[in-house]
Amino acid sequence: MAIWLDTNSLILVQGMTGSEGTKHTRRMVASGARVVAGVTPGKAGQAVDGIPIFDDVQAAMAATGANVSVVFVPPKFAKAAVLEAVDAKIALAVVITEGIPVHDTAQFFQYSQNAGATRIIGPNCPGIISPGQSNAGIIPADITKAGRIGLVSKSGTLTYQMMYELRDIGFSTCVGIGGDPIIGTTHIDCLQAFQDDPETDAIVMIGEIGGDAEERAAAYIGEHITKPVVGYVAGFTAPEGKTMGHAGAIVSGSAGTAIAKQEALEAVGVKVGKTPSATARLMRELMQG
Repeated sequence: MAIWLDTNSLILVQGMTGSEGTKHTRRMVASGARVVAGVTPGKAGQAVDGIPIFDDVQAAMAATGANVSVVFVPPKFAKAAVLEAVDAKIALAVVITEGIPVHDTAQFFQYSQNAGATRIIGPNCPGIISPGQSNAGIIPADITKAGRIGLVSKSGTLTYQMMYELRDIGFSTCVGIGGDPIIGTTHIDCLQAFQDDPETDAIVMIGEIGGDAEERAAAYIGEHITKPVVGYVAGFTAPEGKTMGHAGAIVSGSAGTAIAKQEALEAVGVKVGKTPSATARLMRELMQG
């Protein structure tokens, strides 16, 4: 079992013929993912390493049965690419692109919500991997193994670190949700999916300063999640009022601080590590105990 991505996932890559699209398509294929199509307008009939290119998502889905899109389209054209995927009713759209204007994300996310057929992960995210089954995005596939921990993270780099530190135990699915102010899939979405997955025994949740997503996730955990959760909040030493890395990682006064998020999580029984390594140790103790 896994959430949203498994051995039945057939992946198409929007922007496959671009340099990033080609590079990461090859990485996905090398990791065992079933990449069946690419989409680049005007390049139908071409191929990348034998994978056929189509002019649009609908044609690619009709020809190959693809049910997952990974979007490697430049920011200027990303909204149109996601809207096209939503119109084609693809089940999952993983938007890797960084630097998409927030109003564009707001528009395509609301459009997908109204359509009701497509889950969006991202934008500005590393994607999703179910180790040993499939890999949609840029997450390294060789740093961990299949296991029974679920991972949801705002940070790509910390996703990789946690996967590596707990590589001997392994993961059901790891989801990098991205750190932009508006994202398609939230901590709460992932927490509930892991709660419902019979082969996920425990959850690691990685957040960061800024906004109130972690506080809302804490409230949700208190009411709906019975599986053990271990947390980490990036930014304990961040200066107040300064944007740190992700577009959403800005602290104003007491709102959005790492301490406030830690306290909210601990109040509902989530153990929170002060560093990523300490968080991994907490999960290791939990799984071994």
